[in-house]
Amino acid sequence: MDQQEFIRRTEAQRARLYRTAYAYLGGEAAAMEAVDEAVYQALRHLHQLRQPEYFETWLTRILINTCNRELLRLKRLHPAEYLPEAGEDFNYDTLPLREAVARLPRELRQVIVLRYFGDLTLAQTSQTLDIPQGTVVTRQRRALTLLRLSLEEGDA
Repeated sequence: MDQQEFIRRTEAQRARLYRTAYAYLGGEAAAMEAVDEAVYQALRHLHQLRQPEYFETWLTRILINTCNRELLRLKRLHPAEYLPEAGEDFNYDTLPLREAVARLPRELRQVIVLRYFGDLTLAQTSQTLDIPQGTVVTRQRRALTLLRLSLEEGDA
């Protein structure tokens, strides 16, 4: 894959990548920075991509790793008082859903973020996380059950 192809395919994925990063990091600026960093890292390591047909999955995996590194960095800097920045517009940060998703175990949260905020298919999620599709289905079902219970408790 040459750089022009890389640019074309990256630009086509930018909105989906942003939604995924936003769901992980909870802030507009942090999400944009994570997407930029992931694209930069992907360009630097483009020679390592063996199967160009999996470019979107590969790039999403780089983004997830970038988001996880940023979350760890923020926890180290502000262990107790870190709160994601809130935008002025109504968004998913203002919903109880944001807190409920954040409380999910990491492996369940990854599936929810990729499937519902990253708009990945079952197969793409499976490839991105490098787990069988059946595991994705099981984690998704478990996560949705936990989210439902958490949100119902919030209404009580």
